[in-house]
Amino acid sequence: MQIATWNVNSLSVRLPQVLAWLEANPVDALGLQELKLSDDKFPFEALQAAGYHAVAHGQKTYNGVAWLTRSPAHDVVRNIPGLDDPQARTIAATLDTPQGPLRLINCYFVNGQAPGTDKFAYKMQWLQALQDWVKAEMAQHPQLVLVGDFNVAPEDRDSYDPAGLKDTIHHTMEERAHFQALLDLGLSDAFRMFEQPEKSFSWWDYRMLGFQKNRGLRIDHILVSDALRQRTTACHIDRAPRKNQQPSDHTPVVVQLA
Repeated sequence: MQIATWNVNSLSVRLPQVLAWLEANPVDALGLQELKLSDDKFPFEALQAAGYHAVAHGQKTYNGVAWLTRSPAHDVVRNIPGLDDPQARTIAATLDTPQGPLRLINCYFVNGQAPGTDKFAYKMQWLQALQDWVKAEMAQHPQLVLVGDFNVAPEDRDSYDPAGLKDTIHHTMEERAHFQALLDLGLSDAFRMFEQPEKSFSWWDYRMLGFQKNRGLRIDHILVSDALRQRTTACHIDRAPRKNQQPSDHTPVVVQLA
Protein backbone atom coordinates (compact mmCIF):
# COMPACT_ATOMS: atom_id res chain seq x y z
CA MET A 1 0.00 0.00 0.00
CA GLN A 2 1.02 3.60 -0.48
CA ILE A 3 0.69 6.50 1.94
CA ALA A 4 1.46 10.10 1.00
CA THR A 5 1.67 13.54 2.54
CA TRP A 6 1.20 16.91 0.84
CA ASN A 7 0.96 20.47 2.09
CA VAL A 8 -1.36 21.88 -0.56
CA ASN A 9 -1.28 25.51 0.65
CA SER A 10 -5.04 26.05 0.11
CA LEU A 11 -7.23 23.15 -0.92
CA SER A 12 -9.77 25.46 -2.53
CA VAL A 13 -7.06 26.65 -4.93
CA ARG A 14 -5.33 23.30 -5.37
CA LEU A 15 -8.29 20.86 -5.46
CA PRO A 16 -8.02 20.23 -9.24
CA GLN A 17 -4.33 19.46 -8.78
CA VAL A 18 -5.06 17.08 -5.89
CA LEU A 19 -7.71 15.25 -7.93
CA ALA A 20 -5.39 14.98 -10.93
CA TRP A 21 -2.56 13.71 -8.75
CA LEU A 22 -4.77 11.10 -7.11
CA GLU A 23 -5.96 9.89 -10.50
CA ALA A 24 -2.35 9.41 -11.60
CA ASN A 25 -1.22 8.19 -8.16
CA PRO A 26 -4.07 6.25 -6.52
CA VAL A 27 -2.50 6.03 -3.08
CA ASP A 28 -4.34 4.30 -0.25
CA ALA A 29 -4.07 7.31 2.08
CA LEU A 30 -3.12 10.94 1.54
CA GLY A 31 -2.55 13.36 4.41
CA LEU A 32 -3.15 17.00 3.46
CA GLN A 33 -1.97 20.08 5.34
CA GLU A 34 -2.77 23.79 5.10
CA LEU A 35 -6.30 23.30 3.85
CA LYS A 36 -7.06 26.95 4.66
CA LEU A 37 -10.80 26.31 4.70
CA SER A 38 -13.45 25.44 7.26
CA ASP A 39 -15.11 22.04 7.41
CA ASP A 40 -18.31 23.33 5.82
CA LYS A 41 -16.27 24.29 2.73
CA PHE A 42 -14.40 20.97 2.52
CA PRO A 43 -14.94 19.20 -0.86
CA PHE A 44 -16.20 15.87 0.49
CA GLU A 45 -18.39 15.17 -2.54
CA ALA A 46 -15.69 15.83 -5.13
CA LEU A 47 -13.29 13.54 -3.30
CA GLN A 48 -15.93 10.85 -2.86
CA ALA A 49 -16.56 10.95 -6.60
CA ALA A 50 -12.82 10.37 -7.04
CA GLY A 51 -13.00 7.27 -4.84
CA TYR A 52 -11.84 8.72 -1.53
CA HIS A 53 -13.35 8.96 1.91
CA ALA A 54 -12.25 12.00 3.90
CA VAL A 55 -11.96 13.11 7.49
CA ALA A 56 -11.03 16.73 8.04
CA HIS A 57 -10.14 19.25 10.69
CA GLY A 58 -10.43 22.59 8.97
CA GLN A 59 -9.92 26.21 9.89
CA LYS A 60 -10.88 29.31 7.96
CA THR A 61 -7.93 31.05 6.25
CA TYR A 62 -5.18 29.18 8.12
CA ASN A 63 -3.96 25.67 8.96
CA GLY A 64 -6.29 22.69 8.51
CA VAL A 65 -5.50 18.99 7.99
CA ALA A 66 -7.26 16.01 6.45
CA TRP A 67 -6.91 12.33 5.62
CA LEU A 68 -8.13 11.00 2.28
CA THR A 69 -8.43 7.21 2.29
CA ARG A 70 -9.60 4.53 -0.12
CA SER A 71 -11.52 2.74 2.63
CA PRO A 72 -13.31 4.46 5.53
CA ALA A 73 -11.17 5.48 8.51
CA HIS A 74 -12.39 5.40 12.09
CA ASP A 75 -11.39 6.42 15.64
CA VAL A 76 -10.72 9.96 14.46
CA VAL A 77 -8.97 12.36 16.84
CA ARG A 78 -8.64 16.06 16.04
CA ASN A 79 -5.90 18.11 17.72
CA ILE A 80 -3.51 16.86 20.38
CA PRO A 81 -5.50 15.65 23.39
CA GLY A 82 -4.87 17.76 26.46
CA LEU A 83 -3.29 20.63 24.55
CA ASP A 84 -5.31 23.84 24.58
CA ASP A 85 -4.68 24.89 21.00
CA PRO A 86 -7.16 26.80 18.81
CA GLN A 87 -5.21 25.99 15.64
CA ALA A 88 -6.28 23.01 13.51
CA ARG A 89 -2.97 21.19 13.17
CA THR A 90 -3.47 17.45 13.75
CA ILE A 91 -5.80 14.68 12.75
CA ALA A 92 -5.44 10.98 13.51
CA ALA A 93 -7.47 8.03 12.27
CA THR A 94 -7.29 4.25 12.03
CA LEU A 95 -7.41 2.36 8.76
CA ASP A 96 -8.26 -1.32 8.70
CA THR A 97 -5.83 -3.23 6.47
CA PRO A 98 -5.18 -6.92 5.72
CA GLN A 99 -2.13 -6.65 7.99
CA GLY A 100 -4.18 -5.25 10.86
CA PRO A 101 -5.16 -1.77 12.10
CA LEU A 102 -2.94 1.05 10.84
CA ARG A 103 -2.88 4.26 12.85
CA LEU A 104 -2.44 7.37 10.72
CA ILE A 105 -1.35 10.67 12.28
CA ASN A 106 -1.17 13.76 10.09
CA CYS A 107 0.24 17.05 11.37
CA TYR A 108 0.88 20.56 10.19
CA PHE A 109 3.72 21.45 12.55
CA VAL A 110 4.09 24.96 13.91
CA ASN A 111 6.39 27.14 11.78
CA GLY A 112 7.93 29.02 14.70
CA GLN A 113 8.91 32.18 12.81
CA ALA A 114 12.33 32.73 14.46
CA PRO A 115 14.25 31.58 17.55
CA GLY A 116 13.56 33.73 20.57
CA THR A 117 10.04 34.72 19.53
CA ASP A 118 6.72 33.83 21.16
CA LYS A 119 5.90 31.73 18.10
CA PHE A 120 9.09 29.72 18.57
CA ALA A 121 8.18 29.11 22.21
CA TYR A 122 4.75 27.93 21.03
CA LYS A 123 6.48 25.58 18.59
CA MET A 124 8.57 24.06 21.38
CA GLN A 125 5.48 23.58 23.56
CA TRP A 126 3.56 22.05 20.67
CA LEU A 127 6.40 19.69 19.75
CA GLN A 128 6.67 18.42 23.31
CA ALA A 129 2.92 17.81 23.47
CA LEU A 130 3.09 15.99 20.14
CA GLN A 131 5.93 13.79 21.35
CA ASP A 132 4.00 12.80 24.48
CA TRP A 133 0.86 12.05 22.47
CA VAL A 134 2.65 10.03 19.79
CA LYS A 135 4.33 7.98 22.51
CA ALA A 136 0.93 7.13 23.96
CA GLU A 137 -0.49 6.38 20.51
CA MET A 138 2.39 4.03 19.72
CA ALA A 139 1.74 2.08 22.90
CA GLN A 140 -1.79 1.38 21.62
CA HIS A 141 -1.02 1.09 17.90
CA PRO A 142 2.15 -0.81 16.96
CA GLN A 143 1.51 -0.08 13.28
CA LEU A 144 1.67 3.70 13.10
CA VAL A 145 2.61 6.30 10.49
CA LEU A 146 3.27 9.96 11.32
CA VAL A 147 3.19 12.26 8.30
CA GLY A 148 3.06 15.96 7.61
CA ASP A 149 4.76 19.26 7.07
CA PHE A 150 7.16 19.14 10.02
CA ASN A 151 8.72 22.56 9.38
CA VAL A 152 12.04 20.98 10.41
CA ALA A 153 15.02 20.17 8.20
CA PRO A 154 16.46 17.32 10.29
CA GLU A 155 20.01 17.36 8.92
CA ASP A 156 22.30 19.69 7.00
CA ARG A 157 21.74 17.65 3.83
CA ASP A 158 18.05 18.55 4.06
CA SER A 159 18.82 22.23 3.33
CA TYR A 160 20.12 23.94 0.23
CA ASP A 161 22.34 26.21 2.35
CA PRO A 162 23.06 24.60 5.73
CA ALA A 163 25.93 26.96 6.52
CA GLY A 164 24.14 30.16 5.61
CA LEU A 165 20.92 29.08 7.34
CA LYS A 166 22.56 27.62 10.44
CA ASP A 167 20.52 28.27 13.59
CA THR A 168 17.67 29.90 11.64
CA ILE A 169 14.10 28.58 11.71
CA HIS A 170 13.76 24.95 10.54
CA HIS A 171 17.50 24.47 11.21
CA THR A 172 17.88 25.07 14.95
CA MET A 173 19.33 22.54 17.36
CA GLU A 174 16.12 22.70 19.39
CA GLU A 175 13.91 21.75 16.43
CA ARG A 176 16.26 18.99 15.33
CA ALA A 177 16.36 17.63 18.87
CA HIS A 178 12.57 17.31 18.85
CA PHE A 179 12.71 15.52 15.49
CA GLN A 180 15.29 13.12 16.93
CA ALA A 181 13.09 12.60 19.99
CA LEU A 182 10.32 11.35 17.71
CA LEU A 183 12.75 8.90 16.13
CA ASP A 184 13.86 7.80 19.59
CA LEU A 185 10.28 6.73 20.32
CA GLY A 186 10.79 3.96 17.75
CA LEU A 187 10.00 5.77 14.52
CA SER A 188 12.10 5.80 11.35
CA ASP A 189 12.41 8.49 8.69
CA ALA A 190 11.16 6.47 5.70
CA PHE A 191 12.92 8.67 3.14
CA ARG A 192 16.31 8.09 4.74
CA MET A 193 15.86 4.32 4.81
CA PHE A 194 16.88 4.31 1.14
CA GLU A 195 19.58 5.84 -1.02
CA GLN A 196 18.33 9.15 -2.35
CA PRO A 197 19.62 11.75 -4.80
CA GLU A 198 21.63 14.58 -3.28
CA LYS A 199 19.75 17.82 -2.65
CA SER A 200 16.37 16.12 -2.38
CA PHE A 201 13.87 18.68 -1.13
CA SER A 202 10.08 18.87 -0.66
CA TRP A 203 9.60 22.65 -0.35
CA TRP A 204 10.87 25.58 -2.40
CA ASP A 205 10.21 29.27 -1.86
CA TYR A 206 8.02 30.92 -4.50
CA ARG A 207 10.50 33.80 -4.64
CA MET A 208 13.86 34.11 -6.38
CA LEU A 209 13.32 31.07 -8.65
CA GLY A 210 13.56 28.79 -5.63
CA PHE A 211 12.34 25.69 -7.43
CA GLN A 212 14.18 26.35 -10.67
CA LYS A 213 17.45 26.76 -8.74
CA ASN A 214 16.60 23.90 -6.33
CA ARG A 215 16.98 26.22 -3.35
CA GLY A 216 14.79 24.05 -1.16
CA LEU A 217 14.32 22.26 2.14
CA ARG A 218 13.21 18.75 3.03
CA ILE A 219 10.63 19.54 5.69
CA ASP A 220 7.80 17.15 4.70
CA HIS A 221 8.30 13.75 6.28
CA ILE A 222 6.86 10.28 6.74
CA LEU A 223 7.89 8.43 9.90
CA VAL A 224 7.06 4.74 10.31
CA SER A 225 6.97 2.66 13.48
CA ASP A 226 9.26 -0.31 14.02
CA ALA A 227 6.42 -2.69 13.17
CA LEU A 228 6.16 -1.04 9.73
CA ARG A 229 9.86 -0.57 9.08
CA GLN A 230 10.32 -4.10 7.75
CA ARG A 231 7.36 -3.57 5.41
CA THR A 232 8.68 -0.25 4.04
CA THR A 233 10.00 -0.92 0.54
CA ALA A 234 10.42 2.57 -0.95
CA CYS A 235 9.96 6.29 -0.29
CA HIS A 236 10.25 9.15 -2.73
CA ILE A 237 9.53 12.84 -3.24
CA ASP A 238 7.32 13.51 -6.25
CA ARG A 239 8.60 16.80 -7.70
CA ALA A 240 6.12 16.83 -10.60
CA PRO A 241 3.29 18.80 -8.92
CA ARG A 242 5.70 21.65 -8.11
CA LYS A 243 5.89 22.24 -11.89
CA ASN A 244 2.13 22.89 -12.13
CA GLN A 245 0.72 26.30 -12.83
CA GLN A 246 -0.11 27.92 -9.48
CA PRO A 247 1.53 25.08 -7.54
CA SER A 248 1.79 24.63 -3.82
CA ASP A 249 5.25 25.49 -2.56
CA HIS A 250 5.39 21.91 -1.23
CA THR A 251 5.25 18.66 -3.17
CA PRO A 252 4.08 15.15 -2.16
CA VAL A 253 6.17 12.55 -0.36
CA VAL A 254 5.10 8.92 -0.86
CA VAL A 255 5.98 5.75 1.07
CA GLN A 256 5.39 2.20 -0.15
CA LEU A 257 4.50 -0.56 2.32
CA ALA A 258 4.48 -4.23 1.37
